[in-house]
Amino acid sequence: MADKEGALKEKEQGNAAYKAKNFAKAITHYEKAIELDPAEITFRSNLAAVHFEKKDYEECVKVCETAIEIGRENRADFKLIAKAYNRAGNSYKKLGNLRAAKTAFEKALTEHRTPDYRLNLSEIEAAIKKQDEEAYINPELADAEKLKGNECFKAGDWANAVKYYSEALKRNPKDAKIFSNRAACYTKLNAFDLTIKDCDSSIALDPVFVKAYLRKANVLKAMGQTQKAMEVYAKAMELDPNSDEAKNGYKDCAVRQYSQKGQQGSSDPEEVRSRAMNDPEVQQIMGDPAMRMILEQMQSDPQAVQEHLKNPAIMQKIMKLKDAGLISMSYK
Repeated sequence: MADKEGALKEKEQGNAAYKAKNFAKAITHYEKAIELDPAEITFRSNLAAVHFEKKDYEECVKVCETAIEIGRENRADFKLIAKAYNRAGNSYKKLGNLRAAKTAFEKALTEHRTPDYRLNLSEIEAAIKKQDEEAYINPELADAEKLKGNECFKAGDWANAVKYYSEALKRNPKDAKIFSNRAACYTKLNAFDLTIKDCDSSIALDPVFVKAYLRKANVLKAMGQTQKAMEVYAKAMELDPNSDEAKNGYKDCAVRQYSQKGQQGSSDPEEVRSRAMNDPEVQQIMGDPAMRMILEQMQSDPQAVQEHLKNPAIMQKIMKLKDAGLISMSYK
C-alpha cells in the first residue's frame, strides 16, 4: 500500500535539494518518493526535471515516458501529462532530435493547449524548416539549375525559367545573380511586384550589383512610379557613372514628371519659389558657386543642359531644382 504521506515528505526534501542545486540529493529523495507512492506522476516529473538540469537529456526522456505511462494508467491530470510531454520535447531538442521534439510538443498540445507549448512547437517547426533548407543547399547543383533557367530564358520560356531559377535559389539562396535572373523573368511575365521583390533580395545580397538596380528602376518606371524609379536610377549611376541605361532612364523619368506637372498647370511663381527655398537641399544647391555658374550658363544657352546632364551628380541637382519648380528645361 502506498505511503502517500512519506512520499510527500521525500518530495519536499527533493524540492529543497533541487532549489539548492544539489541534484544528487534531489534524485535520491525523488526516487524514494516514487518507491513509496509509485502511482503518483508528479514525483517522476520532478525527477525528470533534475536530469534535465544535469544535462542528462536521454535519461530525462526515459523518465518522462515512464511518467506519462504511469500517469495514463492512474488517470492523472492531463496538465501533468502535457508537462511531461513538453519536458521530453525540450530534451529531444537539446539532443538535436528535432522531429522527435516536434512530436512531443504536438502531444503536449493535444493534452493541454498553452501559449508556451504552442510557442515551443512553432520554434521547433521553424528550426526543422531551416535545417531542411540548409541540408538542401548545394552550389554546384544550383549552377546546373541556373544554366537550365538561362536556356529557357533565351528560348522565351519565361515560366519554366522561373521554375529552374527558383530551384537554383533553394540550392543556393545567397546568389544575388539568380535573384536578378528570376526578376528578369517576372518582368517578362508582367509580375512587377515579384520583380521588385527579387531585385530587393539581389541588392540585399550584393549592394553593388548594378544590374539589379537597373531592373528594379525599369519596372518602377513601367509602373508609372517615376520618382521612385529616379531614386533607383540615381543609385545605379552612383555605382556606375558610365551606365547609359541608368542615365537615359533617369532622364526619361525626369521628362515624364515635367510633362505631368506641365499638364496639371502651374501655381503662382512667387509661391513656388518661396516654397522651394524652404527646402534645405534646394538651399544647399543654390548656395553652391559651381551650380550657380551652371545655372547662369543654362540661362544664356538653354541647350547647355544636355551637356550637364551627362554628369550624374549635376543631373541630380538640376532635376531637384526642376522638381521644385525653380527651373524649366527643354529636351531635344
